[in-house]
Amino acid sequence: MSRKPRTITNARHSRESGNDEDSSISLNIFQCTLPSDWKRAPLGVNYRVTKKARGFKLDPDTPLPFIPMESVPAGGQITCGFELRKPSAIASGTYFEAGDVLLSKITPSFENGKQGLASGMPCNFGYGSTEIIPLQSYTDDAINLYLFYLLLHHEIRDALVSKMEGSTGRKRVPEGAVRELEIPVPPKPEQQKIAAILWKLQRAIATQDRLIAVTRDLKQSAMQRLFIHGLRSESLKETEVGAMPQSWTPTSIGEIASVSSGGTPSRSTPAYWLGGTIPWVKTGEVDYGVINDTEEKITPEALRASAAKIVPKGTLLLAMYGQGITRGKVAMLGIDAAMNQACAAIRPHDDSTWPEFLYYSLTHNYERLRGLAHGGQQQNLNADLIRGFTFGLPSDIDEQRAIASALATIDRKLVHHQRKRAALNDLFQTTLHQLMTAQIRVADLDIDTAQIADHIPDVRNMVGKAVAQAGSIISSEPTK
Repeated sequence: MSRKPRTITNARHSRESGNDEDSSISLNIFQCTLPSDWKRAPLGVNYRVTKKARGFKLDPDTPLPFIPMESVPAGGQITCGFELRKPSAIASGTYFEAGDVLLSKITPSFENGKQGLASGMPCNFGYGSTEIIPLQSYTDDAINLYLFYLLLHHEIRDALVSKMEGSTGRKRVPEGAVRELEIPVPPKPEQQKIAAILWKLQRAIATQDRLIAVTRDLKQSAMQRLFIHGLRSESLKETEVGAMPQSWTPTSIGEIASVSSGGTPSRSTPAYWLGGTIPWVKTGEVDYGVINDTEEKITPEALRASAAKIVPKGTLLLAMYGQGITRGKVAMLGIDAAMNQACAAIRPHDDSTWPEFLYYSLTHNYERLRGLAHGGQQQNLNADLIRGFTFGLPSDIDEQRAIASALATIDRKLVHHQRKRAALNDLFQTTLHQLMTAQIRVADLDIDTAQIADHIPDVRNMVGKAVAQAGSIISSEPTK
């Protein structure tokens, strides 16, 4: 007799019988069929929300690990950061134990994938933000690290988002929805192998993250050195915009380049947008690097009817206003394109200014540029402010080229690591889905799981061990 498929969100607390006549189990949330040696069960069958024991008492002078929400990682990184606080300094908090999966429950932290493992702490328990749900395995059928990765699956996240409760901006995932979430449960050895594979992929992504950070630091240091000292070991002079080599000249953008802005064709006229072939840049796309394509395109008719105009490849674009950190960012056009009125197009008058040097100089002066803005709640730059912006310009075009070339080399290295990270992240997401839906089976593969041993603690009797380090239990009777 066939069983009606059950979704991950409508399941009730039950386990599959070992005597089931079906050779496999259907799980609608993943649109797949699971092997017969896998179970499906509500999360609460194998995992519980961690609660401290009744009568739990702490030494008020012994610092404890505390994990604020900002220390819970996003993007799949594992370990939460923590700080040490005395219990008297913890007004409120969520109790957790070492090895717990710490799941953020409030919007937008949950949607942003904020979750981590409590590990690397000086004792076996601690406290965290009240917006965290701590989860731990309490049966021999499940491990925490498997759950950590399973909760990263976008379909799991979508299912829990649909169960959020509360007012707009303060919605939370209820603990009950987490416990009732129906999940696939492979045999424990296969869970360990799944976790090991995903952990190794994350290690590779983390390596690229570190290389990206190091390369960005290198670029900042190089710009600081090059735009103050130049390349020729000259003595420095003080100017109204800071120190620079003797042969450099404080120069305003208006002296060496034209500055213009674009426009936005009417959104209410379809003929300006439908079938458009002319690239049209918005400030959100001005984010350093080279722009080789745009999200939107306009028609020739839109050009004739609006302030939008085409500027050539090689033009420098600067965001005059925009949300958050957008204002003051720059980019180079790798194509002929039009732009909206929030973008300034900067084109050197002649060959005495190397465009890429100007690009990197404005990148280096990002904070100074932002400081020029004025206005009400949303401060803006304008063309006149940009024309009046002063920077140091080498008199020798060869020095301009050499400085731009050195920084471009670092940028190429940065782009290499960013692309490699993106490829690894795509691989991680694909592998996560295929492993959790049994499209790829690893049960019979020889996979070393020793490296993840530290992330699979035995949490049984954890409370008794923890209190020996930081306090005492008046009553060891667990909370029911």
